[in-house]
Amino acid sequence: MIIEIDGRKCNCEKGEYLLDVAARNGIYIPTLCHNESLRGMAACRICSVEIETEAGGQVVSACVYPVEIEIKVRTDSVKIKGQRRMLLSLLAAKAPESGIIRDRLQAEGGSLPERFIRLEGKKCILCGLCVQACEKVGSGAIGTFGRGTEKKVSTPYGDPSADCIGCSSCAAVCPTGAIAVSEEKDARTIWGKTFALVKCEKCGAAVGTREELKRAAKIAGTEPPALCAECRKKAVADVLAETYK
Repeated sequence: MIIEIDGRKCNCEKGEYLLDVAARNGIYIPTLCHNESLRGMAACRICSVEIETEAGGQVVSACVYPVEIEIKVRTDSVKIKGQRRMLLSLLAAKAPESGIIRDRLQAEGGSLPERFIRLEGKKCILCGLCVQACEKVGSGAIGTFGRGTEKKVSTPYGDPSADCIGCSSCAAVCPTGAIAVSEEKDARTIWGKTFALVKCEKCGAAVGTREELKRAAKIAGTEPPALCAECRKKAVADVLAETYK
């Protein structure tokens, strides 16, 4: 199937997401909450584009729009640019403490209108990526709680969770820097809980928390690793070099 994006003919498979088609053809569509490892939720809508079909035109979120028929797509029309600025303005009001969102808004030539009520102290846009990541590693230590402007991502009752393994996967996928994680020489602190870090037996680099490594080893059916990723690669390379020299 062939579709047209910003005047360029692009091949795609039926059912393929529009964002993936554009990326494969070197066409940039801005995103914020999109993560290739987790299912799309289109929470931020920053990837909105205009599409035109025989039935008419509409605005869709490229990250969750499956291409089923031949369409024409405009990613940077005046309408889309204006809508993108408005969406970023709303997100900046929702999460005014997020420097990432402020920078994106400024880059799009927008600003936060005075009429918008700011939720002071907030960085989270409730995209749900952190909750998905936590579920994917098998912990389920965090979730969304509350309603309306009080809705937030947290551990149950805001207390340190017994299910948290300190892997910081949630912080890694957060698009706005909303999840605080600090790491010192021997410890990592996240969600109000401090975890001891296991060090690589060879180079001394942090491998992960004890709880994190035990969970990974249990799933893989192996012993917790004693070496960091780089040292494991080097060890394998040394064995191969010795074997085939």
